[in-house]
Amino acid sequence: MRGYTLIEVIVAFALLAMALTLLLGSLANASKQVHWADGAGRATLYAQSLLAQTGVAEPLQGGTRQGAFEDDRYHWTLVTRPYTEAGATTAAVTADGAQLYEIVLDMDWGKSPAQRLHLQTLRLSRPAIVTAPQE
Repeated sequence: MRGYTLIEVIVAFALLAMALTLLLGSLANASKQVHWADGAGRATLYAQSLLAQTGVAEPLQGGTRQGAFEDDRYHWTLVTRPYTEAGATTAAVTADGAQLYEIVLDMDWGKSPAQRLHLQTLRLSRPAIVTAPQE
């Protein structure tokens, strides 16, 4: 008789089941990575927006601000402080009154440490120039 034995059919189904398990596992992992990339991309855009407007509308001042985006999905904390170099005791100020500020932005959008964004930058701030009214 020609045909397949029961053992050969069972082995073929076992191999097929293992291949499908690996494929579905890969698809599930890819879905998680796409979800993480979407969250990270949105967090980066929000962070760029916050950093771009810091010190533009009003002069930089030391302090901490907090907020959220997208119905509390993305939480952010922005710390602004005068920058001091290592070993220095006070912040340096130029002759025209400009001062260097350190801006630290922390953004998180989930529970795992991989869903956190930490950015640091320096920004030079000049004092506002007050002009006398012209008569």
